[in-house]
Amino acid sequence: MVGQKSARRAAGLIVEMIKEGKIAGRAVLVAGQPGTGKTALAMAMAQALGENTPFTSIAGSEIFSLEMSKTEALTQAFRKSIGIRIKEEAEIIEGEVVELNIDKHPTGTKLGKMTLKTIDMETCYDIGQKMMDSLTKEKVDAGDIICIDKSSGKVSKLGRSFTKARDYDASGMQVKFAQCPGGELQKTKEVVHTVSLHEIDVINSRTQGFLALFAGDTGEIKSEVREQINTRIAEWREEGKAEIVPGVLFVDEVHMLDIECFSFLNRALESDNSPVVIMATNRGVTWIRGSDQKSPHGLPLDLLDRLVIISTTPYSYEEIEEILKIRSEEEDVLLSEESLAILAKIGEDTSLRYAMRLITFADLVCKRRKGAEVVKEDVQKVYTLFLDEERSSEYLKEYHDEFMFSEQDMNIDVE
Repeated sequence: MVGQKSARRAAGLIVEMIKEGKIAGRAVLVAGQPGTGKTALAMAMAQALGENTPFTSIAGSEIFSLEMSKTEALTQAFRKSIGIRIKEEAEIIEGEVVELNIDKHPTGTKLGKMTLKTIDMETCYDIGQKMMDSLTKEKVDAGDIICIDKSSGKVSKLGRSFTKARDYDASGMQVKFAQCPGGELQKTKEVVHTVSLHEIDVINSRTQGFLALFAGDTGEIKSEVREQINTRIAEWREEGKAEIVPGVLFVDEVHMLDIECFSFLNRALESDNSPVVIMATNRGVTWIRGSDQKSPHGLPLDLLDRLVIISTTPYSYEEIEEILKIRSEEEDVLLSEESLAILAKIGEDTSLRYAMRLITFADLVCKRRKGAEVVKEDVQKVYTLFLDEERSSEYLKEYHDEFMFSEQDMNIDVE
């Protein structure tokens, strides 16, 4: 990211607290003008937390377009952001394939023998049709290190044995080499599965719940189902079989929520299993939806009192120039120094988003004249073709009378 040093430092502290588990049940508000990188800051926090931390992103306006109640939509978003690490012990067979023989039976079934070894022992196994299909699917050959789950029969290829590294003069970059395991072939391994509370809710809410996860048609889930799941997870936590992983729920355009949703958020943040809620808004003092009260950022004062607020500031000319340079490289657009300076000045005077959109248009104009790089004239041409917000407002004021349903038209008395 470019700029926003103060906001990034504050976000970095929040990320560290989330990793250490010291900020669960808290809420953060990222407030600033449009185009100051609020959403980018939230996405950067999601990447910094890594794949193991659940992260859910929704827009405030989504709540009203779903085919379910507002509180149900928010409840599902909350539970998507809470992960459960379930621990279980699995019996596995792990070793290096010494020999693999496949015999075809006259009936068409495949039978064979497979010899596996570790540093300390070697054993020969008789394998049937299902295991042969799994080995063929994984393209297992002599010299591979494999792992077989005894309960499911799943075969995983861990890599190629180091003892076979010199069998070929060259090997591809995708070939992974592994050390031959030691000890017994059959061993007990602790397996950790990470799922969200919402996934458990959906699976237990209906007969075909697992398929509903892929279809996306989860519908409303009864509170009784969630209470039973919470009770079972509490038992697993006491037995050491599971642990809660509080994640992050990012609500963009939070000012679009109404007073009912804000009341729900107040209550939900007090619950034991609550994720970190990060909200973003670009509003100043405005109306709270669903009420006749005004408040900073369009949020009730009791909710604002719970929030840690991070403010973003407008970018400077140098920062806008750096952002536009990075964006042009991402889009494979070659900008001259003069055109980059003009675009940066446009971004400073109008908005960063408008300047970023002009990059693509200027590149199309450059390609049309078969130029090698975008020059000043290309930027000037697209600047005259596409208006920014300020010039569009001036045009509207100048030709106000010629538009339909203008304010002057509303003042005409209808007899």
